[in-house]
Amino acid sequence: MPNISVADVKPGSKIIKDVITPLGGTLFTKGKILLPRDMDILHAFLIQQVEIEGSEADNKAAEPVKTPAKATPISAKTVAVINHRSHSPLHDEYDKMLGLIKSSYRSITALPLPIFELRSQLEALVVHIKDYHVLKFVPRMFNEQDYNYHNAVLSSLTSYKIAQWCNYPQKDWMQAAFAGLLHDIGNAKVDPSILQKAEPLSSNERDEVRRHTTYGYQLLRNVTAINEGVRLAALQHHEKIDGSGYPLRLEGSQIHFYAKIVAVADIYHAMTREKAYRKAQSPYLVLEQILKEGFGKLDPVIVQTFIQKTTELYNGTQIRLSDGRPGEIIFSDRNNPTRPMVKVEGAIVNLALDRELYIKEIISQ
Repeated sequence: MPNISVADVKPGSKIIKDVITPLGGTLFTKGKILLPRDMDILHAFLIQQVEIEGSEADNKAAEPVKTPAKATPISAKTVAVINHRSHSPLHDEYDKMLGLIKSSYRSITALPLPIFELRSQLEALVVHIKDYHVLKFVPRMFNEQDYNYHNAVLSSLTSYKIAQWCNYPQKDWMQAAFAGLLHDIGNAKVDPSILQKAEPLSSNERDEVRRHTTYGYQLLRNVTAINEGVRLAALQHHEKIDGSGYPLRLEGSQIHFYAKIVAVADIYHAMTREKAYRKAQSPYLVLEQILKEGFGKLDPVIVQTFIQKTTELYNGTQIRLSDGRPGEIIFSDRNNPTRPMVKVEGAIVNLALDRELYIKEIISQ
């Protein structure tokens, strides 16, 4: 049928041909039922006409879809309370994994690593991987002293996801998760006062912290029943593909792909979690920094895949901006995945153009 003027389109109409933006991007796909907020999106992108199901007269007479009651924005404090009280299976298994890795780190210098217990609990955890969203997951309880243990468990979950997203063989998904879980185990041999120090580290202290990579490999070297790639991830996760990393200044193909996966997961969680010497940063700003780091430092395919997959949020996702205002995502541009269009206080804001603003947190989806 002929195109219909956007001014005549009513909510509840069904699109029968993809709606393309003036720049060539797909705004809405064929088969979408238009919601009231979609009218604003069409106008924001200067779309003049769309092709919809039924006759023009039918569509003019179409009953508008009732707008659901707008949810009251949830404060960050409330989200913390909800997470604290959460009894989801994912959180339950996460807490068990956290306790086990904590005791393993503390005893590794004196007792054998309980490798089979760790593997069993990790398997129990990844059973619920479908419920784990990298940008949204918040542990029920978090304190700065337990940062390294949380980083281990979070990195294991994220490494599993990355291996899956990058289409590595399924046999590598669990091994990548294991690599994420044990990548920082060498910190068990680093003086805790250095790891928790709020002031800038001295040159000697920085050197000691960097030794956690070789300490980790040494601790895992004689552990049976783990993949050599897992050991290499402990050694190599701070190497950079341009040779500027440590401890061996390896380049490109010299770095095991588990280490390349873990490097991205580790950086993300290190920057988005609270530390003694630094506030947690916005997940979206961290993704942008990882993207910049990806040129010449991190594996570009892993970085691009990680950012594209983690930002695949539904339109309507409730967010909070850096200026404190609540809003909702109404359109995600694949060319600017960390800077979608958001609706705030009745107005549409294009974060790709308004660079002063950014998404501080996801409230709900």
